[in-house]
Amino acid sequence: MTTPDFLFALVGLGALAAAVLPRLVAGRPLSMPLVFLLCGVGIQLLPVPLPDIDPVSGRAWVEHLTEVCLIVSLMGAGLALNRPFGRRRWQATWRQLGITMPLSIAAVGLLAWTLLDWPPAAALLLAAVLAPTDPVLASEVRVGAPTDSEHDEDEVRFALTSEAGLNDGLAFPFVLGAAALAAAGGALTGGGIARWVLVDVLYKCTAGVGAGLAVGWLLGWLFFRAGRWALRLSEHREGFVAVGATFLAYGVTELLHGYGFVAVFVTACRIRAAERAHGYHMVLHDFVEQVERLLTAGLLFLLGAFVAQGGLAPLTWQGALVGVLLLCVVRPLVGWCAQFGTAAGTRERVVIALFGIRGIGSLFYLAHALGAHGFGVPATELWAVVAFVVLASVILHGVTASPVIARLDRLRRHEARVSRPGGEPDEDEVAGKRL
Repeated sequence: MTTPDFLFALVGLGALAAAVLPRLVAGRPLSMPLVFLLCGVGIQLLPVPLPDIDPVSGRAWVEHLTEVCLIVSLMGAGLALNRPFGRRRWQATWRQLGITMPLSIAAVGLLAWTLLDWPPAAALLLAAVLAPTDPVLASEVRVGAPTDSEHDEDEVRFALTSEAGLNDGLAFPFVLGAAALAAAGGALTGGGIARWVLVDVLYKCTAGVGAGLAVGWLLGWLFFRAGRWALRLSEHREGFVAVGATFLAYGVTELLHGYGFVAVFVTACRIRAAERAHGYHMVLHDFVEQVERLLTAGLLFLLGAFVAQGGLAPLTWQGALVGVLLLCVVRPLVGWCAQFGTAAGTRERVVIALFGIRGIGSLFYLAHALGAHGFGVPATELWAVVAFVVLASVILHGVTASPVIARLDRLRRHEARVSRPGGEPDEDEVAGKRL
């Protein structure tokens, strides 16, 4: 048996498993990403020569593979959200982006600087890389498929999905800030700070939002309102169009030097708003979800193989401690505080705060940053710390997500039945209960 033959069989088996596993693990303290991660570890025990997984020498393919997975998942998240955009409706999202994310970056950067004794650029890079929330790795905490109701999303699923949709792009300014700090030798001048604020923060964020709105409006018209039947793509119900929309929004925005991640999510939300109750959204979402599932399964399998091949060998106890503090102290604490004053109830605030899942976004940002600058820390050590955090998050959140979310769902349904005696509450009433 040759290695290519074995890999073909492995890919086929993995694709079939990605189709079956979500239903097999539903309702259990297990997740599909966790299963594939464990399979990646276990495959190394077989007497078959397998390629080495080295994200340092293979940085470019890691960057682009994770990049594709991210933009596909962002399109899926935007298409799934039923709640219309609004300042008050999205209050939980703004709190997570404006309070939780910056405070988490500051806290992790300080931990890396003090506990790991890393230079400021490396400490900021680690903090920025670990900033994005990634519910793709625990589907139970994401909103479900799109529906024609604007009120059937509970606060936990909506907050985590919308947060992940935007903070995957909003982490970019901090990653670029770390790169600029490294290039400047650890001390930015006033001009460097001004350029970072004006270009990396204001212009690129504005370009991402603007391009996303423009592309989303154009595609919304093309999908639902084009005068010619051949151009009105919603009539033909072809799901792969979602991938075309994803790459178009991302590519155009990147050509304009904006943040493509922001643009993809905004594009998806704008398409969703163009004709909110149309069944074509389900077709687009289902196709994107299938592609995302395959990519995620493959990446988690490779991460497991990387760990089994000794990828965590450069990890120190200080690096592991930083990761544990992020997942168990920093994110829960600042996430809890940020949710005061939102529509979420006490239990819901706890869950939103706890499920700050780290995943594919962290891998992308690290690969991207290491392609431009050195940060005064061995790349293998950076990869070890980030891989450990993702690994710990997949295990911790993958095991707990299903029981915790199922418990909240049961409590909501019970509360809805109590408040409506003599009749079965509908999904909008159940989702609207605050716990």
